[in-house]
Amino acid sequence: MPQPGSNGAVKFSPSTASPDMPAEPTVRTVMSTRVITITMDDSLARARDLFNEFHFHHLLVVQGRELLGIISDRDMLKAVSPYVGTISETDRDRATLNKRAHQIMSRTLVTVATDQTVESAARLLLEHRVSCLPVVTSKGQLEGILTWRDLLREYLRHKTSGG
Repeated sequence: MPQPGSNGAVKFSPSTASPDMPAEPTVRTVMSTRVITITMDDSLARARDLFNEFHFHHLLVVQGRELLGIISDRDMLKAVSPYVGTISETDRDRATLNKRAHQIMSRTLVTVATDQTVESAARLLLEHRVSCLPVVTSKGQLEGILTWRDLLREYLRHKTSGG
């Protein structure tokens, strides 16, 4: 059952496998630990540079290791003027890059724990219509990220291994 976590996040309690059944794959086995983070006061210019450099679709907004929000590449497209970098660019367009991460980040987060099953994480993605799940500890400390690509990769790995 979903339980509200800190910062309005939704967390699921891990399920337990019975002793006679093989354990289901967990988030820990498929998540990405390589995450790109920014702080709440970082500019959208910095966020845009990180999106361009690392080719990820999500930036996690943190204070230390505490997860505060998330910015998707779609959030950036909505927040930054489409005229930035074009011949039609104006001072007003360039000013959109001076906004701060906290101004556009999503604060209502859907997160998972490392010991949660891959199946329950996939259900979370579908139910909440999100494309990634930050992986956090019970205290809201960032551990990684789980994306639909990670889940698809696990599915294909499982299928090709005869499972």
